[in-house]
Amino acid sequence: MRRIFAPLSAALMCMGLAGQASALDVRAAVLRIDSPRLLPISRYDLTPDDLGFAGAMLADDDNGTTGSFLGHTYETAQVSASPEDADAALDGLLADGVRLIVVMAEGPDLLRLTDRAAQEGALVLNATAPEAELRSGECRASLLHIAPSNLMLADAVAQFAVWKKWDEWFLVSGSNPADQALADAYRRAARKFGVEITEEREFEDTGGSRRTDSGHVLVQRQLPAFTQGAKRHDVLVAADDTDYFARYLPYHLATPRPVMGSAGLRPVTFHAAHEAWGTTQFQTRFEDLTGRYARPEDYNVWLALRVIGEAVTRANTNDPQEIRDYALSGAFELAAFKGQKVTFRDWNGQLRQPILLYDGMITVSVSPQEGFLHQTSPLDTLGLDRPETDCTAFN
Repeated sequence: MRRIFAPLSAALMCMGLAGQASALDVRAAVLRIDSPRLLPISRYDLTPDDLGFAGAMLADDDNGTTGSFLGHTYETAQVSASPEDADAALDGLLADGVRLIVVMAEGPDLLRLTDRAAQEGALVLNATAPEAELRSGECRASLLHIAPSNLMLADAVAQFAVWKKWDEWFLVSGSNPADQALADAYRRAARKFGVEITEEREFEDTGGSRRTDSGHVLVQRQLPAFTQGAKRHDVLVAADDTDYFARYLPYHLATPRPVMGSAGLRPVTFHAAHEAWGTTQFQTRFEDLTGRYARPEDYNVWLALRVIGEAVTRANTNDPQEIRDYALSGAFELAAFKGQKVTFRDWNGQLRQPILLYDGMITVSVSPQEGFLHQTSPLDTLGLDRPETDCTAFN
């Protein structure tokens, strides 16, 4: 494994970093809040016990390989808790002196934990929460976002649809609040890129099991009738954050059309079949270490800890504020198996990164799409741009 990083170690020696670095102990934690959720529709989506933690294991190995040349050591605690026990779990980490914390939690829990951590001078990195408001009016100066927002994901889908000239959408959303928030992101993306939503419908979550023997039979009868008579459209866009119905949409529509969004062609940060830009070595190392395929949450946690490792290496510090400042500076960049270096938006703490469009087997495309230009970075065509955010904490 370590031979992979030999060129980096040689580069560090040439740059003089090895001689200039001081011994540092970098202590971090991954705090995963396990909120109650229904079982997913597909067994392929069952949550592994080490979700996120597996990414931390690989990141510690990667950071430690580089750190060994500089006298830096990395140790990451892995803590899971229920929403009711989340505050106590965080307090335990803070009492133990941990000030670099990757959080896997829903938006409200993330904000509460971030505010508590900030009282102790800790830096929090968001690995999973997609809410746009966390990057806008509810942003926090001590919170950096590794996970893309709903707006970034929706824009990634919209750009591909525009590139394909699929500019008439049938938007189908779930009835839960998270589904509606995702639908809002797709409405915004449609306005942003000149797409027409010709019709919208809401698929009501009536509860009950989605995985019974009769579940697919029921859906097979429901969805053709539900989608019948829709106005002219090129593609159906699904907003189903709670995984209630969207997986059943392909092959069950009244009018055959491509499906994008929460089913069909999905926007993701990572998937286990991704191989471009040297990713195969990441995949094989992850699989050797964990015995399973990598999931987006694993990648997000790995990336969060690699952000910390890169900042520690380049700035020669383990101080949370100095790591934050370096990450937000123009000097920071990180290779992330996405074909280009990733950086942070200094106005709201969001990591810029390409979004993979995944059909369940391969990477079909990557957004931002060719031809979508921006004065700073094409990556800023995804999600909230500087003039669009209400975030003032980073001023």
